[in-house]
Amino acid sequence: MEVSQKSGPEVVVIDYGMGNLRSVCRAFAHAGGRVRLIAHPDELGRPDVLVFPGQGAIMDTMRLLQETGWDSRIREWIEADRPFFGICLGLQALFTHSEEGDTPGLDIFPGTVRRFRFPVTDRLKVPHMGWNRVRFAGDPEPPLLSGLSRAEEQFYFVHSYYVAPDEPELVWGRTDYGRLDFCSAIRRGNLVATQFHPEKSQACGLRLYRNFLQGLSSGNSMAGRV
Repeated sequence: MEVSQKSGPEVVVIDYGMGNLRSVCRAFAHAGGRVRLIAHPDELGRPDVLVFPGQGAIMDTMRLLQETGWDSRIREWIEADRPFFGICLGLQALFTHSEEGDTPGLDIFPGTVRRFRFPVTDRLKVPHMGWNRVRFAGDPEPPLLSGLSRAEEQFYFVHSYYVAPDEPELVWGRTDYGRLDFCSAIRRGNLVATQFHPEKSQACGLRLYRNFLQGLSSGNSMAGRV
């Protein structure tokens, strides 16, 4: 699948057989990208951005990444600090280990993916589903947040697990669910990954994608270093 644009950064979206990827492709195209959806790393070429979307079970995701060779290609891409955007399971798989199925992740960042656990008296539903606020850290006016509030924007979530990074400086966004304050976004160098779904978050999500791509077009890293 290819979504054509006359100009703009070339965006490759990984199709490893999991999830609804068309909404991600459409959102990045709407944000100004020339989008390709590919199934095998041999088709990668030299795009400007690699996007790792995801939903479903991490056990199946990791198995498919290993079978296709995407696991090593993703590691190489991130180690080279090339622009990368991970979404939902595409965030969780970057860490060392997940409690879901006692599954090893890509181990690019040290940390654990934990299941939401609340007392019955809290009456909180799992999965955490729907709109919730994200509080972003970092510079007062980082380019990634141009046109967005650092503390008031609502994004769309669907997940039963959350990441707990070992490195606090990796955390870019935080969200409250009940009494739990969890990491909902990370960034480092040219990498951004979110637990929420920007492609399902209407204007705010499209703005985040657009800011990310515009930073590439201008020759600057929108993510910055933390």
